[in-house]
Amino acid sequence: MPKKYFKKLLPSHETIRKNRLLQPFGVWLKHPNLWHLHRRSVSGGVAVGMFCGLIPGPLQMIGAALLAVLFRVNLPVAMFTTFYTNPFTIVPLYLVAYQLGAFVTGQGSEVVSAKLVAPEMGWDNWYSVMLEWVVSLGKPFALGLPLLAVLLSLLGYVSVRMGWRLWVMWQWRKHGMRGH
Repeated sequence: MPKKYFKKLLPSHETIRKNRLLQPFGVWLKHPNLWHLHRRSVSGGVAVGMFCGLIPGPLQMIGAALLAVLFRVNLPVAMFTTFYTNPFTIVPLYLVAYQLGAFVTGQGSEVVSAKLVAPEMGWDNWYSVMLEWVVSLGKPFALGLPLLAVLLSLLGYVSVRMGWRLWVMWQWRKHGMRGH
């Protein structure tokens, strides 16, 4: 049921091929795994999206698209999965990344609260202020962020693979019971 539902939402190969905005990228976007919904491409798309979701700033979707094409995993799933980070979740995730980095580096897990208070910024200086703030978090954050991205990526990949398998087994049993 979910696969049939999502399949209706995804564009066909013909639609992608004929889209004039995608023409310059046609060679890269024609691989079937980028659009098909099967266990490997979807779990890979979730893994890519989970990893790229922690990329700071507006580069998450671009990163997810590039990695999805590179690894030939489901492109829409990869891009959609990046939305697990948003204004409500990013600060707790960065806190976890900082604490993970502090634990791995041996700098202790106590977080300096002054460092974790988001600085005041405006539309004109947000990028430089955020960059300054992230740099002030230092080595624990620099190590913890990619480490958390890899861990979430692995967790997403394994969860989708296991969930998909359980769903298929449940469907087999359900259909097998009807036959008897």
